[in-house]
Amino acid sequence: MLRSAFVALVLLLGGCAGTRQEPIVDMKGVNQAQYETDLAECRAYAEQVQAGRKVAGGAAVGAVLGGVVGAIVGDHDTAARGAGVGAVAGGAKGMGGAARERRQVLRTCLVNRGYKVLN
Repeated sequence: MLRSAFVALVLLLGGCAGTRQEPIVDMKGVNQAQYETDLAECRAYAEQVQAGRKVAGGAAVGAVLGGVVGAIVGDHDTAARGAGVGAVAGGAKGMGGAARERRQVLRTCLVNRGYKVLN
């Protein structure tokens, strides 16, 4: 069960890795070349968000909570299944948090450089 939970987590995270939400910027009066330079630099800052730590931390917390709940409501097998499910859910939550933080870093960087970010 834990192996299948790990495989599910890897597949879930792999599916999220390719998604990139582009900022919507009011381009009126904006120098396109300068914007492209600033956007690339801001993306580099956003990529510094450490997704691995968030995913691992979320998975660890989820596994512990799932195991505890499983132990309370059932036996050893239920605790192991609960830990596996908790690890997958916690890892997914950690990945979502990292993606939100990256978007926020990108948005803040662009705003601080004077762009009107609409989303």
